[in-house]
Order: sequence, then C-alpha cells, then structure tokens
Amino acid sequence: MQASVAPTGGGPSARFLIADDHEIFGEMLRTYLEKSYTVLSVVHDGRAMVDDAIRLKPDVVVVDIGMPMMNGIDAALKIREKLPNTRFVFLTMQNDPNLAAFALELGAVAFVLKHSAGSELAKAIDHVLHGQPYLTPKLRATDWVESKARARQFSKDMTLRQRDVVQMLAEGRPMKEIAWRLNLSEKTVEFHKHHIMTAFNLKNNAEVVLFALKRGLITVDN
Repeated sequence: MQASVAPTGGGPSARFLIADDHEIFGEMLRTYLEKSYTVLSVVHDGRAMVDDAIRLKPDVVVVDIGMPMMNGIDAALKIREKLPNTRFVFLTMQNDPNLAAFALELGAVAFVLKHSAGSELAKAIDHVLHGQPYLTPKLRATDWVESKARARQFSKDMTLRQRDVVQMLAEGRPMKEIAWRLNLSEKTVEFHKHHIMTAFNLKNNAEVVLFALKRGLITVDN
C-alpha cells in the first residue's frame, strides 16, 4: 500500500472500522487510512466486528472475508440489519466471483483483493462513500447477469445461524463453546449440525471443513 488515500465525498470526517484477523495487517491499514480519515477501531474476528460496529456506528467498515467466529460477509449482514447506512469495503485474498457476487448483494459495497495497489483501495473507498458499488477489475466477469446465481451458490440456502454453526464447527470449536458464543443450548447446536450434515450429505467433520472452505466460511490462512 504505497499510494496515499485522497479525501473523497465522505471527507476526512468519514469514520472507519477495520476488521482483519491478521493483527499486523490491521494496524498497517489503520496507519494507511488515518492519513485521511478517522479510524474508530481495529478488530480481529467477525463477532467483535459486529459488536464494535453497533457500538461505534462507523460510516465504512473495511473487512476481510475470512475471519474467525464469523466470516466478514455474514458479519456485514448482521450490521446492515442495525445500521442500514453503513458501507462496506471487502478486502480479501479470496479471488472468488461467487463471494464477490454475494457481497455485492449488500448494495453500495466494494470488493477488492488484498494484493491490489493502494490506489485501487482508495478508488473503492471513494465509490462506497458516494453510494456506488465497486468490484475489482481482476474479477469482472464478461457477463454479470449470472450474479444472482453466483450469490445463491455462496449461501446455498443456509440461514445466517446455520452458517455461524458451520463456520465454528469447521474451526474446530467444541459444541459447548459454540452454544455459549451463539447464546444457544448445546442441544440446539447439535440440532443445527445434524440438519446441515443431513441436508448437504456430510458424513464427518472433515467433510464439514471442506464444505465450509468451498463456501468461503473459512479460509486456509485463518
């Protein structure tokens, strides 16, 4: 990230929250953005992102998709329920048009690859602060008419709660911890696990991990 971030329609008063599970990268991003904007907080998992966003009410959340506890897209969906005017810039290693299409279902959001130049991040921020979506040219398909189908491929008819359970199971978290974090009984978590494994013909924990990887709920570098 060598290019500076030029002030945009949101101006230097725009307030940002950063969510990335790599602490060093998150702090580098804070330093980068603070040249032009106010950074309210840097968090390192999806549930902390939701909590801080609802508490601090940022204008923009710059978020990695592959985070522990809750992936960035599902965290954004939860925030959007409470803060419909908050914009999102998804900054990710995942070169996946299905994830990009699902992210763009949120409206005026940006999807940028982490290895892109700083100037592209600045452009993406400018777009969302002006209420416009932005998709990195590196992923621009020749025909985005299929974007709805791509988005459905990501969600695969799972609810947000079911995706929470799958992600935490794939991260190897015990049933008791999942129940505590989701404020559910262990029996309810077990029910969700059984339903998901039956619906998607998953036979063991290894297949749950592969299922989560294919749907972007976890990444190999988490």
